Amino acid sequence: MKQTLKIIAISALATAAVIKAVPAFAETAPAQAVSVVHTADLDLSTKAGRNALDHRLVSAAYDVCGTASEVDLAGKNKVRACRIDVLAKARAESVQLASRGSGSILIAASR
Repeated sequence: MKQTLKIIAISALATAAVIKAVPAFAETAPAQAVSVVHTADLDLSTKAGRNALDHRLVSAAYDVCGTASEVDLAGKNKVRACRIDVLAKARAESVQLASRGSGSILIAASR
């Protein structure tokens, strides 16, 4: 009988420890940074208009991807990869936008 009570007590303590530890393993969802690039004031049929749009896209990519500390090489590589990915998607969308006329481009990245 004593052995059974001891097993039940140990099981209860182990279960309580596992239940208490679960929130420590939970990860929060990464924050999403969003920027809108307006193109209504640009004439995308001209080279100057497309260059101005590309400049806005690059600025928005820098905004949504953020920065990393100078000593954080992994963080800097992650930011660089984010910018490349965001710019590729935004430039593809800008080509479609130029063929349709005017509008806005939504740029988003997870931080």
